[in-house]
Amino acid sequence: MSSLLLGTRNRGKVIEIVSILADSGWSFSSLAEFPNVGEAAENFVTFAENAIAKAQFYASATGLCALADDSGLEVEALNDAPGVFSARYAGAHASDADRRALLLSELAKTGATNRHARFVAVVAIATPNGDILNLSEGICNGTITFAARGTGGFGYDPLFIPDGYDQTFAELPDTIKNQISHRARALQGTRTFLSQLDHPLPSP
Repeated sequence: MSSLLLGTRNRGKVIEIVSILADSGWSFSSLAEFPNVGEAAENFVTFAENAIAKAQFYASATGLCALADDSGLEVEALNDAPGVFSARYAGAHASDADRRALLLSELAKTGATNRHARFVAVVAIATPNGDILNLSEGICNGTITFAARGTGGFGYDPLFIPDGYDQTFAELPDTIKNQISHRARALQGTRTFLSQLDHPLPSP
């Protein structure tokens, strides 16, 4: 069975990615197995650039082909903030709850009735020598609630109601979220790439 390194220390992301790609015929390792590897910089202005940078960094640091994603929430009334800064929106050491509280506060300050938002995810696969083998994007449109709802998921999930549903990502069962989310849609492209690959990925 071929293996990919998942370039994230976010346990929620690892669980979600493994669940979505569970029957792909691939096995996955995580950065938990590489405690001495540092954190990849996320200094770019697009999700694609950050995903590529992270995949290349972790592939180079471990000698394994790496899958990495960059994702975030774009709120229309906040001029698409927090965007690529979603994970750092309330500061480097803020909690998910801190980020959610800040987002609701900033949205309330605008006085806008427009609550439209979208989640965006880009997934990249890189080889240890820096080649990008695949890049996939997924988008999920929805609206922002007035208060956090639900205990599932992570990040901004308790604030986001996907179009066509009445529940937030944090209230929806994982079986539904992992079909319609931005990350799920990006990983569908990843799954297609992996299933069509007719040769093993480079290994150390």
